[in-house]
Amino acid sequence: MKTRSFNPIEMLHTNEDIAQWLTDAYEDEDPAVFVAVLGKVVKYRGVADMARVAGLNRESLYKTFNGKSQPSWRTVHKLLHALDVKLVAEVA
Repeated sequence: MKTRSFNPIEMLHTNEDIAQWLTDAYEDEDPAVFVAVLGKVVKYRGVADMARVAGLNRESLYKTFNGKSQPSWRTVHKLLHALDVKLVAEVA
């Protein structure tokens, strides 16, 4: 039986799916998990399109998610807004 690797991106059919994946990543103890997931979502949606909608520089956005730097809060905020996703603070 031949198997193929699981790619969670293939499960993202709605904005709610994206929001849930980002929420799960945010709840991880390692902040790098959230950044990695956000980067995968941005690439899935298309970096050029996401940059245009978020009002960010496309080249800078590519560099932000190349694994060598961390996005600023401003960048994260703009990308979440472009994805129609909001972070919600709750009592733990």
